[in-house]
Amino acid sequence: MKSSLFWAALGCLAAQVRAKAVFAHFMVGNTKPYTQADWERDIQLAKDAHIDAFALNLANEIPELTSSLNLAFSVAANKGFKLFFSYDYAGLGAFNKDAVVKLCDDFCNKPAYYRFNGKPLLSTFEGSESAEEWHDIKARTKGFFVPDWSSQGAFGAIAKARGVADGLFNWAAWPWGNQDMDTYIDAAYMLALNQSGGKPYMMAASPWFYTNLPEWDKNWLWRGDSLWFDRWNEIIFNEPEFVQIISWNDFGESHHIGPLVDKAMEAFHYGKAPFNYGAGYPHDGWRAFLPFVIDTYKNGVATVTKEGLTGWWRRSAASVCGDGGTTGNTASQVQLEFAPGQVSQDKIFFTALLGSAADVSVTIGGTAVPAQWTATPDGGIGLYHGSANFTTSHRGDVVITIRRGNTQIAAVRPGASGSIGPQSCVNGLTNWNAFVAVDWSPATISATPALKRNQQGCIQGTGTGNFKGLCKFNCRYNYCPVSACTCTALGKPIPEPQPQLAPGFPAAGLDENYTGLCAVACRLGYCPPTACSRTKQPLVVPTTSPFAPPACTAGEPIVAGELTGLCRYSCGFGFCPRNVCRCTGQGPLNPPPATINGENGGPREGLNDHGLCRFTCARGYCPGPVCVKG
Repeated sequence: MKSSLFWAALGCLAAQVRAKAVFAHFMVGNTKPYTQADWERDIQLAKDAHIDAFALNLANEIPELTSSLNLAFSVAANKGFKLFFSYDYAGLGAFNKDAVVKLCDDFCNKPAYYRFNGKPLLSTFEGSESAEEWHDIKARTKGFFVPDWSSQGAFGAIAKARGVADGLFNWAAWPWGNQDMDTYIDAAYMLALNQSGGKPYMMAASPWFYTNLPEWDKNWLWRGDSLWFDRWNEIIFNEPEFVQIISWNDFGESHHIGPLVDKAMEAFHYGKAPFNYGAGYPHDGWRAFLPFVIDTYKNGVATVTKEGLTGWWRRSAASVCGDGGTTGNTASQVQLEFAPGQVSQDKIFFTALLGSAADVSVTIGGTAVPAQWTATPDGGIGLYHGSANFTTSHRGDVVITIRRGNTQIAAVRPGASGSIGPQSCVNGLTNWNAFVAVDWSPATISATPALKRNQQGCIQGTGTGNFKGLCKFNCRYNYCPVSACTCTALGKPIPEPQPQLAPGFPAAGLDENYTGLCAVACRLGYCPPTACSRTKQPLVVPTTSPFAPPACTAGEPIVAGELTGLCRYSCGFGFCPRNVCRCTGQGPLNPPPATINGENGGPREGLNDHGLCRFTCARGYCPGPVCVKG
């Protein structure tokens, strides 16, 4: 993609003035035992966090949820809160379109239903196979349709059913492997939506991901770590139309920001989890600074009225207990898998909301560990973020303290419930969930950043691979094209130095993604030969995205034997589960063959093949007796 064309397209969107809104993905299936008081608590907490609406995730079990929905809409109307439907086509299969319409007929005209441009907002989790039906559904409901069809990619999703979507929600809220979160997928969505007439983008934000529910073949994590802090910076920089937080109450995937509700944790039972990894792991602290970041996102600036501190951490080092077969990344999404400890770092993370600079310290079991801010707000007012490493030898209660001079501002000290050490392991297994705690200063202040968002520029950024150095240099001077770079900090624009040299060009064999970056950087004296040239060179048209992470392209079984053929076949197409196969080659993803209608299978009885037979049999390779056709 060409940076100049990309930014021209984004400029068209920026010229349109639209209201912004933040939603939280809400699993209605967890609310069957909810009372009115439960709905009142959750809705009030969401309002307090400045969330505008719940995106009500509904699997294909609507009759069983009617009572909950009636309660929810009644409470929401009384509290001035909004709700809208997100039809989950993956959980229990596709919806009948008449059922989708009827549900809207029953609820979309209620006062609490969220409307955009006068139309009821309708969304999905997947369901692209039913895209054609949405022409009729939209006509009958007069709805504004913003689906999540992430499995199709940005350009595939916007083209589905001749552009039936009015906007797109991108579910990709987590980074790949051992990398921090970037915005390359967001950039693709923004470009696709702009080329389709400036349709709105719903950007995802999530603090964590860990799931271990064998009944549904789920046992992986994606890096959380600093994600919650990083992602909101990316949102404020990119200014999407909508934001959806994943999630309010999906305890089985460990990314909830709502309160723990013991009676709403049936997923651990039905999913045959080895233990309840949500119980005793509160995440309420992740809501603490949402009013500040949401107001900043919506209005360009927000005021700090109370200073506070949030901390989160895993309660044992990665190697202290067994990993439970959990992987970092998941082959089920044709991702290269890692050991979980290579992805989730042994660190205590903390974010403070401050009116001016302060110092941070951390102790574990009374022993000080080095702690530092890794990000501070330009101008001193806003969110400070940092971390402290811990090791297998650390034991005891965690205390995080912020002080200004000799005055303590706040201290996170949850006691034994958040202590670090092997006692946190369950049946010898690591709980990869995060423990979150928060504390507030008793004092009231009033501190507002000097600059609004429209007065700020990017002052720090990064990129992947060969783009890293160029992005780091250019983003500092507010040239941080989202097509190639990720902005990591905003602030008072830094004046660009006087040009000393002529503009540069992409190095030989590279593509136009480097054009703008090399032109600017080389002019200012930074012209890395691996990326740029002083003279014009022949360029190539890439056949794969230079921003896509590597995939597995070849593999072997960990132990030679009956899985040999399966590992060799599936690893060649990116599906290489590390618990049974070893990836021996990496590169651009070789797209798997299409599944064959009616073809399916599974492993012979007693064999745990980690999904190999299901993957290969669906594509016509189903070797017996290892695999049994379904």
